Amino acid sequence: MEANQLKFGLSLSNRSVIFGWTSLDEILDSAQMAEESGEFDGVWIGDNLLSKPRLESIVTLSALGMRTKKVRLGTVCFASTPLRDPILLAIQWASLDILTEGRTVLAVCNGPSAKDGENFAHELEVMGVASHERAARLVETVGLLRRFWSEESVTHKGRFHQFENVNALPKPIQKPPPIFIAVNPKLYKTTEEVVQRSLRRVAKHADGWQADSIPAEDFGRRLATIKQLMVEEGRDPSKLESCPHIMANINDDPETALTEAMEYLTLYYPVGYISREQADDWFAYGSPESVIKKIKTYIDAGCTTPIIRFCSRDTQGQMQRFLKEVLPTLRAN
Repeated sequence: MEANQLKFGLSLSNRSVIFGWTSLDEILDSAQMAEESGEFDGVWIGDNLLSKPRLESIVTLSALGMRTKKVRLGTVCFASTPLRDPILLAIQWASLDILTEGRTVLAVCNGPSAKDGENFAHELEVMGVASHERAARLVETVGLLRRFWSEESVTHKGRFHQFENVNALPKPIQKPPPIFIAVNPKLYKTTEEVVQRSLRRVAKHADGWQADSIPAEDFGRRLATIKQLMVEEGRDPSKLESCPHIMANINDDPETALTEAMEYLTLYYPVGYISREQADDWFAYGSPESVIKKIKTYIDAGCTTPIIRFCSRDTQGQMQRFLKEVLPTLRAN
């Protein structure tokens, strides 16, 4: 990817409001700052319902839409996709697309399995969704969203949803809004067969691929696989947007940077979710030069859109350093 073609995204944590690391005002101010810098193509927020509670994503994106005019607004792993009614989601997202004048990107996600923890198992149970159904529900929902956004009358008899003559209004401004799939199965938790099914799902159904907690080497290898699978599916791989979600903390003392980032992630994720080894593989932390080096490995692996989340209590201070000390070098290379 040419440096001048890169799109940089800013990931803001609507979950951090719950554990007191930020506020809604700070999220809104950070999004406005990102837009005014002219360097960020998009602002992204996360999504969960009960398992990792946060300010609800569509509501938060609506607020961000009122504070910005140009940047794209999207989700980093819309983990509640299998849990949501597709008719309601189609109407909500189309409304958001109208409110933001066609700036939305929906990155759908299976969400965690029941094996990933007690909170995740409980969420699936109370929402009436079997863990093994999550991927199939996602695929059915993606197909329905695209139909609802483009057809005046939708009749559907699927595995999970059945209805006749549904005209979901309003229709979005984009024809249709792009849908990415966020997926990155861990080999130590699953099999190579499951990995290949997941990557083919992206190749067959998605406008973009999003992944987190993934080393750059693995990102590049899986991206190459997705592109090859797209060719097999008769799709143009050059149109695929690829977005690694990269955790960052800029500090001239690398241990201070890592300590603050790990403090944040310990609050954000279940205990033990991120190890020191994983942090070294995935995080961009330490001096500006170290952060540049880490992010560049993803760019060299072929990503089109690095999405950066600053794991710090001072998002705007981190953003200022990123804009002044990191981004110019990445753009130049």
